[in-house]
Amino acid sequence: MTGIFPMSQSRESHSYDWYTAKKRGIIPINRFHISKNVKRLIRQGKFEVSYNEHFRDVMQACADRSSTWISDIIIESYVRLHELNFAHSVEIWKNDELVGGLYGVAIGGAFFGESMFHYETDMDKIALHFCHSRLKEGGFVLWDTQFYTEHLSQFGCVEIPAEEYQERLRNALKIKAYFIHPDQDQGS
Repeated sequence: MTGIFPMSQSRESHSYDWYTAKKRGIIPINRFHISKNVKRLIRQGKFEVSYNEHFRDVMQACADRSSTWISDIIIESYVRLHELNFAHSVEIWKNDELVGGLYGVAIGGAFFGESMFHYETDMDKIALHFCHSRLKEGGFVLWDTQFYTEHLSQFGCVEIPAEEYQERLRNALKIKAYFIHPDQDQGS
């Protein structure tokens, strides 16, 4: 396992290429944080959370933007990973409508965050919060964001050299972690 990831050139692409980064973005599990505003929204609880119930819908929503690397071939590949219990989604709902979410891939103690979306303000941030809770409870030690961005930095994302990333990845793959524990209900 080398930490490479697939991306298509556009939504309409019928192929994909494999990528890696010289510096890698990660959110250290013990350094994740959210703003006071998002904490307040979570306390208010004017939303519902589900896990893995609408995986394809989350991917479609993540691809619903003017420029994206998420093509149909990427969607179908990740849906297959979801069917095999490797890919997972967090879904945020208001009034029975999907308003935010994210998806990623879990292997060993590593979670590879792929993409997130929101149709209402901060619903992607709420999805990140609930994803973090699952990762922490499930015993994950590596939360890979692929790239560092200013947006992700507000949640604790840092950039590390490829060599350090490879070492963290090797260690994470030795761990048995669960996004959804086999004895746990997948719903909220």
